[in-house]
Amino acid sequence: MTLEPRDCLMQEARSALCPSTCVGFAQTLARHGLRLEREQTHTLQINTGLLCNQACRHCHLEAGPKRTEIMDRETMDQVADYAERGGFQSADVTGGAPEMVPEIDHLLTRLAEAVPRVMLRSNLTAIRDSAREHLGLLCRDLKIVLVCSLPATHASQTDAQRGGGVMDASVRTLQWLNTLGYGQSGTGLELNLVSNPAGAFMPPDQGRTEERFRRDLQRKWGIVFNNLYTFANVPLGRFRTWLEASGNYEQYMTRLTETFNPEAVAGLMCRSLVSVDWKGDLHDCDFHLAKAIPLDGTRRHVATMSGPPLPGTPIATAEYCYACTAGAGFT
Repeated sequence: MTLEPRDCLMQEARSALCPSTCVGFAQTLARHGLRLEREQTHTLQINTGLLCNQACRHCHLEAGPKRTEIMDRETMDQVADYAERGGFQSADVTGGAPEMVPEIDHLLTRLAEAVPRVMLRSNLTAIRDSAREHLGLLCRDLKIVLVCSLPATHASQTDAQRGGGVMDASVRTLQWLNTLGYGQSGTGLELNLVSNPAGAFMPPDQGRTEERFRRDLQRKWGIVFNNLYTFANVPLGRFRTWLEASGNYEQYMTRLTETFNPEAVAGLMCRSLVSVDWKGDLHDCDFHLAKAIPLDGTRRHVATMSGPPLPGTPIATAEYCYACTAGAGFT
């Protein structure tokens, strides 16, 4: 089965060329008789901007302390109205570091009123400085799910990816969140961790990694959590720049291509999620947001949308989509 001409056009027009050893993602889908289309969209992912207190080597958005792109209050209200109007089941708030966005309290409160489940992604160092410690208490009161980045249980690996001192600060924050009830059984306060590889290689087995994290964090610092997810780094932004500068880009793309898992396509998050940027414009996912590829090829603002994108809507593809279909996939 071949892709529709529009799908191929969107890929060819908007994605960089693969290395010589990498077959285009659209062609790979076609070879397996697959199409990348939306199913029912139930999650609204909200990127509140690129301001962050870290400048991680793997960041596909090149977020950092000097970035000025942030969501304003008017857009927050438009996004929350869309979340309610669209009947979304989940809101996934990300950045940058969303904790650093002024009036993030307002957005979280509005979303908690609009949808059954709100998730906040945290790098574990912005949520607990002197100016934002109240956010943890607000999240607890609103029963917001926390999804926190922690690359490794060793300081050398974590600090190499995220900056000096990040491991120590992350441990202190996790201990504090545990005292609030996060990760503790019977509280209903969910604390999930996300681990990305520090270099140009695939993540280890998720189940075994979760067991190791659970054992190490409990033994070293008495920390508990609910779930851990491992994801491959997406070759965009700062991570792609590093891959190219270190001579690893072609090898990494070849590895992603060779580990393409057709069974992962059915569970890709882009089939059930739509992403909105800090200006209120919609994209298929946070990676297409990073490349400014609009939803369905046309700029669409949340204020103009009556509901989620319809099932069957084509999803744009690009060579970095291989990062979401490698191994167990990015679901």
